[in-house]
Amino acid sequence: MQILHTVNELRAWSRAARTAGKNVGLVPTMGALHAGHASLVQAARQRCQAVAVTIFVNPTQFGPNEDYARYPRTFDADCAMAESLGADVVFAPAVEEMYPLGAETFVEVEQISDRLDGQSRPGHFRGVATVVAKLFIAAEPDFAFFGQKDAAQVSVLRRMIADMRMGLELIVCPIVREPDGLALSSRNRYLSAEERRQALVLSRSLRAIEQLVAGGQRDSEKLTATARALLAEEPAVRVDYIALVDWATLEPVEKAEPGTLFAVAAWVGETRLIDNTILG
Repeated sequence: MQILHTVNELRAWSRAARTAGKNVGLVPTMGALHAGHASLVQAARQRCQAVAVTIFVNPTQFGPNEDYARYPRTFDADCAMAESLGADVVFAPAVEEMYPLGAETFVEVEQISDRLDGQSRPGHFRGVATVVAKLFIAAEPDFAFFGQKDAAQVSVLRRMIADMRMGLELIVCPIVREPDGLALSSRNRYLSAEERRQALVLSRSLRAIEQLVAGGQRDSEKLTATARALLAEEPAVRVDYIALVDWATLEPVEKAEPGTLFAVAAWVGETRLIDNTILG
């Protein structure tokens, strides 16, 4: 497995793969890889003949009081995992490579970027769209692999791909969970033992919503009220949002329909966690 550090190196690798008749899969990550990331690399390996994993903690998607400085960085372990899963290259650029001195160009997907996580984290999706667009331009992939846990991010990126007529397909892979239901996240390592126990209320609330919908309940207000009541059972958990939305637009809907996104975000101690389910 090669470790690449410049856009030119990544682009040259991708073009060489295409010349050899291979299709290219890209798995963008911020590192601190876990089994959820592993599932993305495995999905890419199954579909693509050439696979690149990116490891880049993107500064522009963090707010001024967020965890950019302390975000877990485990580069050697990440590379070992990527290699064991069959990745052909790891792309690990410096900040200056992705954002050259004096860079003034950013990508903003308007309206949708202000919903869900974008409402409580202003500018977050602008940073996400910008860095992912840069990665797409550098790697020129046929397929890019993202996890459903970041469902709002997926919506923003799908819109960006469609609007800009990018020639690739975004593949969404299922959420990977611990045996007790906790959605895997690089930020889970911030949690104390007690906070981790408290965090399970997120997945419990989603399972309850799934059961209500399976039983015929469709009303948004009743579903969100149920989730809010369940989350309130853990007083230390502070809700950011609870929302039933159209997954394509992230706009609220009044009734749950097949494919509707039910999403939650909450603070557990000092750690912000997200989780969701696609209903029906």
